[in-house]
Amino acid sequence: MFGKIESIIKEKNLKLSDCDYHTMRSLENGGKIRALVLKGEKIAHVEYICPNCKNYEYKTIEWKQVSKGAKYRFTVDCGKCGFKIKVEKLKK
Repeated sequence: MFGKIESIIKEKNLKLSDCDYHTMRSLENGGKIRALVLKGEKIAHVEYICPNCKNYEYKTIEWKQVSKGAKYRFTVDCGKCGFKIKVEKLKK
């Protein structure tokens, strides 16, 4: 699972310095999410297992800068059940 982003990384021979954002996290209830944003792009590649319905999906979403005081880095809606998956910003 989560092979789509892995194949993008291998296909383009990406290094960490080629990315504006990359995360892989465990979520509540067995959910997981992985996101990748390449430098200079406004699109996030997102793969997830929904913590609500366990649906696996890969999708691309518009990548926007979050406001300075925002709690969440980004959100994505599950394509099957509509559950809003929220990815919190990591503390420094």
